[in-house]
Amino acid sequence: MSTTGQQRQLSVQIRWMIRRDMPEVAWIEHLSHEFPWCEEEFVRCLRQRNCIGMVAEYQDQIVGFLVYELLATRLHILNMAVHPRYRRRGIGRQLIEKIVSKLSHHRRDRITLEVRETNLDAQLFFRACGFRATRVLRAHFPDTEEDAYWFEYRLVEDQPLGHDRTAHAA
Repeated sequence: MSTTGQQRQLSVQIRWMIRRDMPEVAWIEHLSHEFPWCEEEFVRCLRQRNCIGMVAEYQDQIVGFLVYELLATRLHILNMAVHPRYRRRGIGRQLIEKIVSKLSHHRRDRITLEVRETNLDAQLFFRACGFRATRVLRAHFPDTEEDAYWFEYRLVEDQPLGHDRTAHAA
């Protein structure tokens, strides 16, 4: 930690998730979520043709991951987490930048995901990355009947990640 209380930002290598990564990914998932996926759920998801996983590595250790689905006009984030020891160091933002780089004006031009109404940290993180909550999904999560916020990121010409699109509306 520096004297300002801010942790140093880390640069990570992002690569495709492979079967050998599952124990580390499942451990980060367990540390990060109240209702975590088990290793078999990751494997089952990633066996689907349209499901892709990425991991973030720092010094040859997996410190975060993102799993998303390729749909006809959008990418849909299914799961994402950063190891608690490495949070607030830019790793989640780098994972989001990677998935944003896969968008195209010609095919998939947006990213969507659901966030639990009680997960304020995730809501603030995605908002800071340029996502907007566009609707509420009532009783969306079957484990708790909890509502979810539907977040969307839309590709806009020459717009950096996290830029507030509403600032130019007059």
